[in-house]
Amino acid sequence: MHRLFTLFTLLFLISATGSFAQVNIRDSAIYTPMIYATYGYQFPGGDLAKQFGSNSNIGGGFIFKTKRNWMFGAEGNYLFGQSVRNSDALIKGIVTSEGFVIDANGYMADIVFYEAGFNAFAKFGKVIPLFAPNPNCGFTLLAGAGYIQDKIRIHVIGNTAPQLQGDYNKGYDRLNGGVALTGAVGYMYLSNTRLLNFSASFEFMQAWTTPYRDRDFDTGKKDTRKLNSQFYTLRVFWMIPLYRRAPKEFYMY
Repeated sequence: MHRLFTLFTLLFLISATGSFAQVNIRDSAIYTPMIYATYGYQFPGGDLAKQFGSNSNIGGGFIFKTKRNWMFGAEGNYLFGQSVRNSDALIKGIVTSEGFVIDANGYMADIVFYEAGFNAFAKFGKVIPLFAPNPNCGFTLLAGAGYIQDKIRIHVIGNTAPQLQGDYNKGYDRLNGGVALTGAVGYMYLSNTRLLNFSASFEFMQAWTTPYRDRDFDTGKKDTRKLNSQFYTLRVFWMIPLYRRAPKEFYMY
């Protein structure tokens, strides 16, 4: 995945170097690289829905749009959320009869559970220039393939509980990762004046992951399941196309 990202970065830099010729986006479809930032709100399904609720993700990427309105590029996102299901059961072996973890100072530890993770994808797709101000934008179809990883992040406020620090923490975090495929349908708007460029889409992701830890402390065993999970995402993009707008024409009489 690192080599793939490096390859796309080099291709992007090479293409961007020659992409600043003056063009008129209003009249014809053009070739242009684009960089973008993105935010998505996800709803999980399948096996991971038993562990997590909805989450957010933020990230960015770059994409190349050809003169025939084909697109290809790469994207990465950081996942985060505060909805972790059955979190009390994870640490049942180190709590008191009242359900509290006693920290190194003899007090009840203040513990917060989060979802954390990331994904990285290579993507390709097509722009269908309908209901658009110019031939370079409109409805979009995108597909991708890549890698996803997530876990339970256990945060002890003040880091006062050694039972949940360092390698001990790894025994409860349910770290898993694997391959994933995505598909998205959306709409991309590139203004004629370059002042407003955005996209919005609905994205479906299918992930096949496996647990990475050698042992889960709450069960005393290695989790050998093959996880089959889905993510349904509402996503928005802020885009910066890298081209130079042609100067306006002036006529003198």
